[in-house]
Amino acid sequence: MSSSTGLGGLRPSATERGAARTAPAPKPSRRRPRGRPLGGSGWTPWLYLAPALAVLAALLVYPVYQLGLISFLQYTQAQVSGGEPTSFQGLDNYATLFSDSQFWSVLLATLVFAAACVLGTLAVGCTLAVLLTRVRALPRLALMLAALGAWATPAITGSTVWMFLFDPDFGPVNRVLGLGDHSWTYGRYSAFLLVLLEVVWCSFPFVMITVYAGIRAIPGEVLEAAALDGASSWRTWRSVMAPMLRPILTVVTIQSVIWDFKVFTQIYVMTNGGGIAGQNLVLNVYAYQKAFASSQYSLGSAIGVVMLLILLVATLLYLRVLRRGGEEL
Repeated sequence: MSSSTGLGGLRPSATERGAARTAPAPKPSRRRPRGRPLGGSGWTPWLYLAPALAVLAALLVYPVYQLGLISFLQYTQAQVSGGEPTSFQGLDNYATLFSDSQFWSVLLATLVFAAACVLGTLAVGCTLAVLLTRVRALPRLALMLAALGAWATPAITGSTVWMFLFDPDFGPVNRVLGLGDHSWTYGRYSAFLLVLLEVVWCSFPFVMITVYAGIRAIPGEVLEAAALDGASSWRTWRSVMAPMLRPILTVVTIQSVIWDFKVFTQIYVMTNGGGIAGQNLVLNVYAYQKAFASSQYSLGSAIGVVMLLILLVATLLYLRVLRRGGEEL
């Protein structure tokens, strides 16, 4: 029997080798894998998000639509009571608002105050988050419970408590510091400082818990390597933790900007509606005064639209800067 018969165990012949080279490669199967939904994964996340999006649309879209609509109308107490018909004003309400010098001073004060609150909240929250990773279980539990208690306290309750602590007659802070009957809410900057401390006190727990959870997710080998290299706590945070926590820090920063930019309760309660002669007004309180104290609902709505646009632009710019830096959110 010839050795070129191509049987099993024997060397194939030249003809068989040529046929193997010229045989077409098998085509890949185009059948959809079992268990995979039709259309891939493009629509699957939206199906899960559909109930939440429906609720958000009902709670946000219609109120925002009404807010924008009223800002283009003449809508005062006369229109609310039916004494006069509602008329379309176009951009007149915005022109009136932008020509008011008080609006620009309140806007500047709001931006500075919100920026200070955000920086203070992030600094305190991140510092305590790092501290939680360095203390034992019992102190960690006590700190977390205290922080959650501050977070769960309603804004009006926390503001009232802080007003008592800094009361010029009965407050313990003035007694401890030996300030006598010093009024913290009389001066513009001291009143803003007092409100800032209260805002940071009730806001830092969210940052602390979120960042602490992110730190716990960092591999221990990375932190051990930084410690072996002799990195200080600040250097470890700046060069190791912060870059790895960038997505989490983005979320807490945007949330803090939104919360602190639209602060209302703390300012209204602690400065008695905006301070002496409106020296402690922010945009939210200013809009409330225009809409309800002066019955100029269209101007109050215009201020609300301006606030919404500022927050939207600030958030989009912040996300764009991060994307340009190569961050995946």
